[in-house]
Amino acid sequence: MQFSIFDILVFFGFIVCVITVGILKSRKEKTGEDYFLAGRGLMWWLIGFSLIAANISTEQFVGMSGNAASHVGLAIASYEWMAAITLVVVAFAFLPYFLRAGIFTMPEFLEVRYNSASRSIMAIATLFIYMLLLGSVTYSGALTIRTLAGKMGYNVPLGMGSLIIGMIAMLYVAAGGLKACAWADLIQGSALILGGAVILYFAFSKLGAANEAAQIINVKTGAVTLKSLPASQGALSRFWELNKVRMNMFLPADDPILPWTALLLGLWIPNFYYWGLNQYITQRTLGSASLAEGQKGIVFASFLKLIIPFVIVVPGIIAFNLFSVDMQKEAIRDNTTVMTKYYKANPETQWINVVESPADSAIAQWQPGRFMVAVFHDEADVEVLKTHNPYVLPITKSEFTNIQTAEYTVFCTDDKAWKSVFPSLAEEVSAYNEQIEASAAHTGQLTSTEKFIAYKYDTAMAQLLGNVLPQGVGLVGFVLAALLGAVVSSLAAMLNASSTIFTMDIYKKYLSPDASQKSIVFLGRICVVGFSLIAIFLAPQLGNPKISNSIFTIIQEGQGFISPGILAVFAFGLLIRKAPPISGVIGLLTNIAAYGILKWTLPEIQFLNRMAICFGLCIVVMGIVSLIKPLDQPVQFTAKTKLSLNSSRGARIAGFIVVGLTLMLYFLFSPAGLLR
Repeated sequence: MQFSIFDILVFFGFIVCVITVGILKSRKEKTGEDYFLAGRGLMWWLIGFSLIAANISTEQFVGMSGNAASHVGLAIASYEWMAAITLVVVAFAFLPYFLRAGIFTMPEFLEVRYNSASRSIMAIATLFIYMLLLGSVTYSGALTIRTLAGKMGYNVPLGMGSLIIGMIAMLYVAAGGLKACAWADLIQGSALILGGAVILYFAFSKLGAANEAAQIINVKTGAVTLKSLPASQGALSRFWELNKVRMNMFLPADDPILPWTALLLGLWIPNFYYWGLNQYITQRTLGSASLAEGQKGIVFASFLKLIIPFVIVVPGIIAFNLFSVDMQKEAIRDNTTVMTKYYKANPETQWINVVESPADSAIAQWQPGRFMVAVFHDEADVEVLKTHNPYVLPITKSEFTNIQTAEYTVFCTDDKAWKSVFPSLAEEVSAYNEQIEASAAHTGQLTSTEKFIAYKYDTAMAQLLGNVLPQGVGLVGFVLAALLGAVVSSLAAMLNASSTIFTMDIYKKYLSPDASQKSIVFLGRICVVGFSLIAIFLAPQLGNPKISNSIFTIIQEGQGFISPGILAVFAFGLLIRKAPPISGVIGLLTNIAAYGILKWTLPEIQFLNRMAICFGLCIVVMGIVSLIKPLDQPVQFTAKTKLSLNSSRGARIAGFIVVGLTLMLYFLFSPAGLLR
């Protein structure tokens, strides 16, 4: 892939345009309300595009397309299509209460409903989770930059990519706050949808011209085969024939990523938390000019959510069809460290050989069935072999020496394609792991887990960008700019939200209640800078394959520590008006403890199902507390705002239409759907 002068001009022109528009539209922030909530003057079209831009990032472009490239396929679109229904509910069931209360942050509403302790717990827990989110979004963007730069012949470390992304977001958020975010999102939200459509078009064109393609023939086992394609077959027909088993919204109940059981309750929990109670999303709706504008903006965003899977998920599926070999080679970088650690912990293993400075002939003749950890003194030799053979894992002598490992280390994988790609090793590895676990149990020690992957699915979007777009006409520059804009817009939203929570829920609440408006705005800007530096530092650390094969899963599972509890506390507080203040505190703490205990004692429970269990537990505990010590009088939510609180009839009708369309899509792509 080459980056032409036209690509450079389009790319940098887009960045300059976004930053300039964001700053120019927000030059008069005199109060905290101006800076953090855009003066409560956002119109529906700004709200709608800003919600989408804040949400769609490389978390989706990299993580969601990566999951789509795996056995999960179209089922990962549930995060988008179920969100469409969730947004409609949020617009009419949640937003009226929040605007009536005149709040700046979601933790602040807990003080309105419960007490200051619940507000503080939510604020602190949210800030900790936002550290992960800031790092995750920055990492996924930096990973894409690194992969694309590699295709151009450049080595861009994750740290450098993280620095570029973090600095761009920091610049206009620190200067203009929420209004800068909203206007920049108008450009970036439109561009990312258009950019995704461009990728979709050229991905189908590439598939239509291909002679052969990879096919996952069994979703349950992840079995992969290479299929020859007849020249007379069209692109759409090829796509359906290759991927019919992956165009199903309902995966088996034991699937580790998204079992169909999670659709019953588990997936609704992160959805309602994310779209209704998550500060960096709801901050746009809290800045609405009126309730009607907020509702129209949310319903507009819900309609756009129906489109997103077609420009992100479907291209990810095609990426595996076309570039599975490249994804396998990209996995070498991560698997080298995994196998080196495994070998050091288990030197007697027969399926890993360590060879120092192997000859070219030895590498060329190396046969599948066991791995070679090739130790070189020269980094250049390592770089040459990183895309050579998935069974040859190159590493420098210094890296090999410095790698530390636990005494009892077992091998595992979430990648269902592992047994299909490395069939001769599957049974041997499984039997050997059982011996290690038995030895560890005998000595009373815990085992350390190293995760191996058959394919680097998270490079799916980068493979498409580097291999399907026309070169030299500026199109690559535009799509890259849209992709970078998606990262920056999400990062900017998180920076603004983190800054707001720290300033309003911690600093103004406890440290300086009488702080002037000028000092609040100044601190908000300082916080943006500080949180940007945290994101830049954390991002490269998330490149460790031991953490997870999918950054999308990291983000969703990390939020499990707070999202079920927060949703339970908000929902219970709105429905059960006699619930006492202490029930909010107990609900939040119950979830944090329960989720952590389940995660480490019963890790086999899929994280969405784990969320459902914790949500139910929080409701039960809060119900018991409320029965024991109910309030004498139900809580009343008085209006503390000058905004118009009249609901929008047009938005309500449009919301019903969106819900109907969503249900139709689920039926079409179900085992009994018309497309079967």
